[in-house]
Amino acid sequence: MSTPREAPYPFDVVTLFEPLMSAYLGGSILGRAAERGIIEVSYTDPRDFTHDVHRTVDDGPFGGGAGMVMMPEPLASAIESVHARRAPARPRVILLGPAGRVFDQRVAAEYAALPGGICLVCGRYEGIDERIAEHMVDEELSIGDYVLTGGELGAMVVIDAVSRLLPGVLGNAEGAHDESFTGTPLLEHPQYTRPREWRGHTVPDVLLSGHHAAIDRWRQDQRVARTRARRPDLYARWERSRDEEEGAG
Repeated sequence: MSTPREAPYPFDVVTLFEPLMSAYLGGSILGRAAERGIIEVSYTDPRDFTHDVHRTVDDGPFGGGAGMVMMPEPLASAIESVHARRAPARPRVILLGPAGRVFDQRVAAEYAALPGGICLVCGRYEGIDERIAEHMVDEELSIGDYVLTGGELGAMVVIDAVSRLLPGVLGNAEGAHDESFTGTPLLEHPQYTRPREWRGHTVPDVLLSGHHAAIDRWRQDQRVARTRARRPDLYARWERSRDEEEGAG
């Protein structure tokens, strides 16, 4: 069982658009986690490290082309300010972008175990100067094969997924262990609540039986069937892991 941290888990976000994120991250489960000192989300705006009247953070790309590119110096100074504020701890600096490894539950668990937390760098426009990616960040991370306007949505996905794995964030500690992608590639089983009958559709009898062993078997069977039907890639991974365990036994 995980033990609570002595200090809040630190999430640092380098972004031009703090209001886009704080409205979501300040509410519901994550907002309560912050109020209780389990997580801490801090924002750093690269515009605060500019020196011109327009607070310029982007410019046209060398070699020509459409769009604008985020300049290296404001971003670098913003990242360095995070390091200075968090010293002697050092957060892992993560750039949200399409060229990185794909984020999944295993990566979320890896991040949740980091003692220094994470610093998420959100690009905008046509991207950031490549020298930041090469020399100022520890890794690049993608949340999927599609194009977004900026990195803020990806950063919120990461913060949400990692926070749920921290002790004390969820009201039911077992909830995070029973969800899809946690511990096993299988999807979560179907869930039902009151009323017992809704528009002619009834809850499966086994869930009303009070027979906990039968309920557990039903839920496992549903996880296997749902994964096989909806995510054959995950089902194949589960079959391989099951065969490996049986072979090792």
